[in-house]
Amino acid sequence: MECKLICSDIDGTLLDVNRRLSAETRAAVRRISPDIPFLLISSRMPKSMRLLQTELQTEGLPLIAYNGALILGSEGQVLQSTVIPFSTMHEICTQQPNLDIHFSLYNQEEWVVPALDFWAKREQNNTRVAPEVRPLEQTLALWKERDQGAHKIMAMGEAAGLDQLEQYITKYFSDQIHAYRSKDTYLEISSKELDKASALDYLLSVVYPDLDMEDVMAFGDNYNDQTLLEQVGRGVAVANAKPEILAATPFHTVSNHDHGVAAAIDQYC
Repeated sequence: MECKLICSDIDGTLLDVNRRLSAETRAAVRRISPDIPFLLISSRMPKSMRLLQTELQTEGLPLIAYNGALILGSEGQVLQSTVIPFSTMHEICTQQPNLDIHFSLYNQEEWVVPALDFWAKREQNNTRVAPEVRPLEQTLALWKERDQGAHKIMAMGEAAGLDQLEQYITKYFSDQIHAYRSKDTYLEISSKELDKASALDYLLSVVYPDLDMEDVMAFGDNYNDQTLLEQVGRGVAVANAKPEILAATPFHTVSNHDHGVAAAIDQYC
């Protein structure tokens, strides 16, 4: 296939083990730009993704954030937005109070944490974005007044507690909510109405109507990338991807630590 557009997951895929863009990756993306648009498609919030766009010199390109729940155009305009309704968000965050779980709530450019604890500090270090700190009860009351849902809920804590929360979501919200473990201590929660593949398909129809999914090369490593990697013309899994993702993906590259995205760009583009 002729590569006409590239999109990449960020954590575990585009970034190295230190969660930074390597010189090799920056050089590969800059070599193909702007002839081949290089889009970021991630569970991250837009503010964090824009920092990476600046490093890659791809500012002004659309973004797909929160696993597809928020699609932003080249000027930052909202092209599509899908949130977890407030009532559902409230139940998920409050129905198991005995579990010691940190709930980060996200809506567009807002990231609110209940305290600047171990989990918030680690995520702040990973994303280079500072959260707003407010007790969970106050945030829920404020968002109730606004009738504001969440583009993403990030539940962080010990694995056993997250196991119970995941089971609770599966039992009561399996028709509404998609929850997956990005690591044992992270449970990422978003609306089941969408995923990265459906978000990209919509973005192409609005922003790049001359392209379709067969024209796209995509990179990923985790469960939330699977449908994307299966539906584009060339889905490429990095070598450190989950075993199930490697098995389901037709093309592979070296690991994120070895600049796998850059290696595949050099090979195919």
